Amino acid sequence: MRYRLTIEYDGTPYVGWQSQREGGAVQDALNMAVREFCGETANLFGAGRTDTGVHARGQVAHLDLESAPTPDKLMGGLNYHLKPQPVAIIAAAYASDDFDARFSAIQRHYEYRILSRRAVPALDRQRVWFVPQKLDLSAMQAASAHFVGKHDFTTFRSVHCQAKSPVKTLASLSITKAGDEFRISAAAPSFLHNQVRSLAGGLKHVGEGKWMPDDARAALVACDRAQCPPVAPACGLTFMQVDYPEDSLAAPDVNQAK
Repeated sequence: MRYRLTIEYDGTPYVGWQSQREGGAVQDALNMAVREFCGETANLFGAGRTDTGVHARGQVAHLDLESAPTPDKLMGGLNYHLKPQPVAIIAAAYASDDFDARFSAIQRHYEYRILSRRAVPALDRQRVWFVPQKLDLSAMQAASAHFVGKHDFTTFRSVHCQAKSPVKTLASLSITKAGDEFRISAAAPSFLHNQVRSLAGGLKHVGEGKWMPDDARAALVACDRAQCPPVAPACGLTFMQVDYPEDSLAAPDVNQAK
């Protein structure tokens, strides 16, 4: 049986989602939980490869199991064997044989949090980018509009990015403020390596007054990584949600599959 899992994790102690030879990845923790739960060697395939220190509220993964437990038993069993690690399965369901967490996705959503105040965060120090300077929300919002749409994002992607093309379509990029916290929400079918954190670094540059909103557009058009301001730290980034076509989420006929 193929299953679809929705996963939440604190990325602070992990080297990212992707399994590593030396271990220490979220995927490694999940694969071990599967072995301990049902004795099978299965590999979970995720919708996005979050970096070291990046969190998730709605990472999605699929896996195949011969033992075919019910989704409820699978969720409970994996959560039991994941303790005390900061990883939790928050939803589980049967998936069709052609469902792929990565390739079936049509939209991915990320959120970046910036805390702008004089006092350092006591509770959210591993969840936000602490910036003691005041930031100009309206200027950041004006700059963000330049990034929406289809562009060559060479300036705002890691030099280690393995994507075949730097061209991506950013469906939306919004910034809201609640108290001292700025929240940057980004949605796209797919992202380049470090794209959201690079954009967050650029928007913070605008908020501080080091760039005018049009300078952000000039940096984008330059297609030059050297034009990118310092990349925002991983701690403020959270993988929020993955969207799929309705037909890809249809549950299979479990009795027939058995």
